[in-house]
Amino acid sequence: MKTCTSLDSLAVNESIRDGESLVSEDGTFEVGFFSPGNSTGRYLGVWYRNLYPLTVVWVANRETPLQNGSSVLKLDEKGVLVVLNGTNTSVWSSNISNQTVNNPIAQILDSGNLVIKNGQDAKEEHLLWQSFDYPCDTMMPGMKLGWNLMTGLDRFLSSWKSADDPARGEYSAKVDITGYPQLVLMKGSAIMFRLGSWNGLALTGYPTQQLKQKQRYKFVMNAKEVYHVYEDLDSSMVSIYTLNPSGIVQGLVWTSQSSSRIVIAAGGDDTCDNYALCGANSICNMEGNAPKCECLKGYVPKFPEQWNMSYWSGGCVPRNKSTCKGSNLDGFWRYRHIKLPDTSLSWFNKTMNLKECQKLCLKNCSCAAYANLDIRGGGSGCLLWFDDLVDMRKFSQLGQDLYIRVPASELGI
Repeated sequence: MKTCTSLDSLAVNESIRDGESLVSEDGTFEVGFFSPGNSTGRYLGVWYRNLYPLTVVWVANRETPLQNGSSVLKLDEKGVLVVLNGTNTSVWSSNISNQTVNNPIAQILDSGNLVIKNGQDAKEEHLLWQSFDYPCDTMMPGMKLGWNLMTGLDRFLSSWKSADDPARGEYSAKVDITGYPQLVLMKGSAIMFRLGSWNGLALTGYPTQQLKQKQRYKFVMNAKEVYHVYEDLDSSMVSIYTLNPSGIVQGLVWTSQSSSRIVIAAGGDDTCDNYALCGANSICNMEGNAPKCECLKGYVPKFPEQWNMSYWSGGCVPRNKSTCKGSNLDGFWRYRHIKLPDTSLSWFNKTMNLKECQKLCLKNCSCAAYANLDIRGGGSGCLLWFDDLVDMRKFSQLGQDLYIRVPASELGI
């Protein structure tokens, strides 16, 4: 086995040992073995080379720590990266690609992406493997968060168990594509918080996006992929998003003017962000530091006594059930500055306008609300919800218009 002689890459049968590392060409990222926190276990990871504190963005053997200093990272003849322990036993390896392997090279890119490629062919679609396809707890500029629909690959964040243990923890942040795609934070299989869907300007559950003036954020949805991605626009700034062991998504920012990082909450700021806090058909509104739930127009508490005691999980039900015998018997009430409801059971169309969206909703007796998909340029696209509306909140500004279906009698028509 040959020791690596190149700064940023490994050729076939080249390796690095514990204490050695690969460094990206621009010096930003380093690949090597490390011990997190107070742990004595050794892990292969990628970290920012010149940021304080040590900021690890990816871990290979996160479930299988090595217990001595004789660890090795090697690129084998099949183009597979392998982490070996002191007895030369594999504890982790990259996936084997279906592509033809020809002169494979493993390289840490200036983006922090650890890749395996054929020779010097660095086109993303030709890569044999890349760490960006298998995120840990950190989203970085250029990393896709979401789905490759052709292969079924789901790129999502998963928290560490603790600051000392990078094994997969309880929390994950992923793109839910069961309806119109939305970003959700989960604890196990339960949704804890929805950052929501992309409306052309922001995520509906996180409209402030404190870094949006210094980042370019993009949502891509086509027949092949559904994903979110961003890039930093300010060359003097480094930013990442991390899902910490407590289930909180944080934006971490370093600037050339500051020697320490700035921590910015990325949603989940208050109690109203708790998923479905108010039950169905109700809107959460923060009054001071306390949440308050209010039934939608035309709805009343399902369990009034519990509701009056601030036990809101039972939600609200229609005061008068719509007869749905004709479109003239129903109308819509507009709510402004709203976090749109859970879109997992929604229907969407990218080309319809808002008037067409309203007409379509009226034709379906189960349609409970509608809104624009994209709020740029006066709005475009159609998003429909059916039956119960879950997980809404009121913002003091920003947010989006939502049109709730109610019987004409509720509108005074």
